[in-house]
Amino acid sequence: MFKFSKTLMAASLGLVLSLTLVNRASAVDEVTGAGSTFVYPILSKWAADYNQKTGKRINYQAIGSGGGIAQIKADAVDFGASDMPLKSADLANHGLGQFPLVIGGVVPVMNLSGIAPGTLKFSGAVIADIFLGKISKWNDPAIVALNPNQPLPNKKIVVVYRSDDSGTTYNWVNYLSSVSPAWQNTIGSGVSVKWPTGFGAKGSEGVATYVKQVPDSIGYLEYAYSKQNNLNFGLLQNKAGNFVAPTVASFQAAAASANWDSSQDFNTSMINASGDNAYPVTATTFVVMARLAKDAERRQLVLDFFKWSLEDGKAQASALNFVPLPDALTQQVEAYWTANKMTP
Repeated sequence: MFKFSKTLMAASLGLVLSLTLVNRASAVDEVTGAGSTFVYPILSKWAADYNQKTGKRINYQAIGSGGGIAQIKADAVDFGASDMPLKSADLANHGLGQFPLVIGGVVPVMNLSGIAPGTLKFSGAVIADIFLGKISKWNDPAIVALNPNQPLPNKKIVVVYRSDDSGTTYNWVNYLSSVSPAWQNTIGSGVSVKWPTGFGAKGSEGVATYVKQVPDSIGYLEYAYSKQNNLNFGLLQNKAGNFVAPTVASFQAAAASANWDSSQDFNTSMINASGDNAYPVTATTFVVMARLAKDAERRQLVLDFFKWSLEDGKAQASALNFVPLPDALTQQVEAYWTANKMTP
């Protein structure tokens, strides 16, 4: 009996040791991130391709920018992703750095029968008044004036917004603030605001689901996400007065206005950018990481993944209607890693 127990104990000990070694090995084969739903379509594609190429896993949870910032500040993930840049003082207080990853756009999405995608026009003042609740019917004279040949219904507009802390919301309401003094003075900006009308939904998936299911509704989503969900989208009037479709070219036109060279920690905005063809709600997703590596192997895997994504993932980004970073900006990002001692 004693010999059996001793043998069993040795076997059990060997199993524990074996599992420990497996866990240690898997720790450097997988890293975790959380945050932005805006970037999820391309980040998930990059992660799948990188896994196929290297066998390494990037486990990313699209919980919203606010959640991602909270997770990285709590040191619960290896990186966070946010569509709202953090201020340099906030980054310094938490020992963090940030860098841009990809550029895209936020679009108004609708559930309207009889209207083709990408044909309904919205001025800044009109879209702001819809989300303020001042324009409550689809056949309101202000919408009709912009769209005289569209079959606009005499139906109540149902507004859908993000109920969680969201970088997509941050960029959308920044745009509304830039085009509407009424919005700026009563609602303002942030990752979450007190919406004057409508219904809240959690995450981009929640907004997409509500808009799909609720006739005569309107919400806002990252363009690639709206395309994946086959949602109708509208055109927005830009600063030059032109009604612009969300495309890689119109995002690039807005990105051309960004002054990355003089922006500390890459904190810049492309909202309502100048340019005839600039899409007015163009935004960047930022990766947020600890400046000093607590685990050199995990840090190296994260940076290897983002280096591969920035340098070799451009075609995937363009295919999903994102704008990859220009080569010069990619070089700035990699120099930032070195300057801030983020490389192990």
